[in-house]
Amino acid sequence: MKTMPASKFKEQCLSLLDRVDPEGVRITKHGKPVAKLVPVYTDSKKLIGTLKGKIKGNIMSTGIKWDAES
Repeated sequence: MKTMPASKFKEQCLSLLDRVDPEGVRITKHGKPVAKLVPVYTDSKKLIGTLKGKIKGNIMSTGIKWDAES
């Protein structure tokens, strides 16, 4: 991933938006990462399965036990 300081990003912002690659650009201030520029994908086929193995537990539960009769 390409890294650039915020001042350089500010100068080149519009041209970067036209040519950002899928890996993106990390933007830094004083050498510390503060933002990441990545392209937006509109192809929903790429989203299918992207969270596989990343979500643990029962996604249909809040984890709070309650009794409907009380």
